[in-house]
Amino acid sequence: MHREHLVMFCYCDIAGQVRGKGFPASQLPKRLRTGIGWTPTNIMLTAFGPIADSPWGPFGDLQLLPDPATEVDIDFGEAHPREHFFLGDVLHTDGQPWECCPRAFLKGALNALEQRAGLRLLSAFEQEFYYAGADERLGSAYNLDAMRRQSTFGELLISALQKAGVEPESYLPEYGPRQYEVTYAPAIGVPSADRAVIVREVARAAARVCGHSVSFSPAVTPDIVGNGVHVHMSLVDLAGRPVLYDAGKPHGLSELGGWFVAGLLHHAPALCAVTAPSAISYLRLVPHRWSAAWNNVGFRDREACVRICPVLQAAGTPIGPQYNIEFRAADATASPYLTLGALVYAGLDGILQRMPSPQVTTVDPETLDANERAGHGIHRLPQSLDAALDAFAADPATKAWFPPALYDAYLAHKWCEASLMADVERDERCRRYREAY
Repeated sequence: MHREHLVMFCYCDIAGQVRGKGFPASQLPKRLRTGIGWTPTNIMLTAFGPIADSPWGPFGDLQLLPDPATEVDIDFGEAHPREHFFLGDVLHTDGQPWECCPRAFLKGALNALEQRAGLRLLSAFEQEFYYAGADERLGSAYNLDAMRRQSTFGELLISALQKAGVEPESYLPEYGPRQYEVTYAPAIGVPSADRAVIVREVARAAARVCGHSVSFSPAVTPDIVGNGVHVHMSLVDLAGRPVLYDAGKPHGLSELGGWFVAGLLHHAPALCAVTAPSAISYLRLVPHRWSAAWNNVGFRDREACVRICPVLQAAGTPIGPQYNIEFRAADATASPYLTLGALVYAGLDGILQRMPSPQVTTVDPETLDANERAGHGIHRLPQSLDAALDAFAADPATKAWFPPALYDAYLAHKWCEASLMADVERDERCRRYREAY
């Protein structure tokens, strides 16, 4: 029987879920001009179904308008559905940006960075996930045999990502059971977040073709190393010249780079409410889990909140274009647009305030006594979603970053999620998030 090819226009919402509407492909030329209808309250959908308290209720109309540059069209063969979708912006029906659109929030942050500091952001999301089809066996981390056993999925995933224009760079079996990681080339501005969303959805599609599933949940079970999202960032001026690196500064971090990092660390407790916004995110953010537990900047330290990453120092290889920092207190329960936008605003605040460059740590902060940590300005990150949301609400800068309607919607949404999980036992929490993400 003939199957009607469908296309979907999507956006990534507060819950980090990709939602939208589909239509017959024959309508695509028209829909690229007009978009497709949407409803304000849809952004209050939680990952578990219930809708958080909505200021709009059943009222209001919006449109989802796709960005043609985000088109993903992958043919997995006759036996499998074609994966065809676009990402885009949520607009009012008169074409003006909707104040609660996550993609518009990121655009606002990037515009502020350019207009107020003369800078652009080059970034990439390094993402880990759990592949249910993998063999769970001891000692499989980074193992050739672990690659060999799942070669069909890996090859299908990388091929699909290449077709989607994501430019994959590496794919590997990670430390956790059935855990894999994929990295891809950085991009300037909004396309970096678009790529993060596309990678997650293409990985889900490739796994389904193989008869399995993937989960980007930060903790698929309570006691194993969870799945993180590491946001790599560097800054360039309007001529494209890198500005984070200064060979004469400690660990190569330029004065401007120090201001940017200082902003990230100053606002780190509030940032966690956006970058690690689930009830189980905080199972990862503890010492000695290779994630982030403290608001420190570390030199090549995979447990720092902000890590100064390694560079190739071979003769003739310039360091400036390679030099980047990595924000590690993040996971895939967050919208990449909200994550990147909040990080940009925090770093920009550090630049505009010329916050003193933080001291780079080269030791585990837990080995320092409390007075030493306090002297370096190092404190524990929030240890629960409730604590992170309190920090978000207590930080006056967040109200300047978020449009009022998005600010209120975000807090209402996340407090609803916290209440939904409040009486759920830990193993069951992990199961629900594993299914949702």
